[in-house]
Amino acid sequence: MSNEHNEWMPLNLSGKTAVVCGSTQGIGWAAASHLAGLGARIVLLARNEQRLKEAHAKLPGNIDHGFAVADFSKPSNVQEAIKRIVEKEPIHILVNNTGGPAGGPIVDAEIDAFRNTFEQHLVCNQILAQAVLPGMKSAGYGRIINVISTSVKQPLPNLGVSNTIRGAVASWAKTWANEVGVHGITVNNVLPGATNTARLDQIIENKSTKTNTSSAEIRQQMANAVPMKRTGNPEEVGRAIAFLASPSASYISGVNLPVDGGRTSSL
Repeated sequence: MSNEHNEWMPLNLSGKTAVVCGSTQGIGWAAASHLAGLGARIVLLARNEQRLKEAHAKLPGNIDHGFAVADFSKPSNVQEAIKRIVEKEPIHILVNNTGGPAGGPIVDAEIDAFRNTFEQHLVCNQILAQAVLPGMKSAGYGRIINVISTSVKQPLPNLGVSNTIRGAVASWAKTWANEVGVHGITVNNVLPGATNTARLDQIIENKSTKTNTSSAEIRQQMANAVPMKRTGNPEEVGRAIAFLASPSASYISGVNLPVDGGRTSSL
């Protein structure tokens, strides 16, 4: 792409540092690799140190990327990890991405399932966002992107706890967007539909067991429910995240962006 075209659509993230959560596989890894491809320095954040090392070694670009171990089931652990990171450098981009809870009807959900999921998602998001905010303010550049779910627009069957907490995160993000926009910081949510990840495999397997239907048949049913007649790939979600992190998305804030092949019925 020519320099003239780069001015039309500025995507370069050179000189920017991004913390990407849950970034050793799936959507988190896709986001990290695409952000690195645009020139950002990446700090991977996840709980499995060995997988972090493997992912770190695969990141593109001649940049000194980093990683940190953090267990999102322990908010204090996340707080310690992000504190060490921001003491070393300002963070310009934060991608909040945490695995979803087990499926099941909301009427059967245990109270602890709500409490634990709330902490893993909303509480950890708050810890991370508060920690990176001063650096974003000083830099005059900030992007907070939350990977949640299309259930924000349309609750999904048999995902009671997830539907509830994802909705809370969406409202949290909109409130943040309203408060930090004055500093040139944007806050947005990316809503993946059925995406080929370990999370989708788990949902399919659970449904297969409960309905005595083959996994292949359930996967096909999911694909058929999408206007494009296929499930998505993590890379497609990662590109949306990378765009929202770029200078080109400077006037997009407080939105829920479905990346679902058109499956969500609501606007």
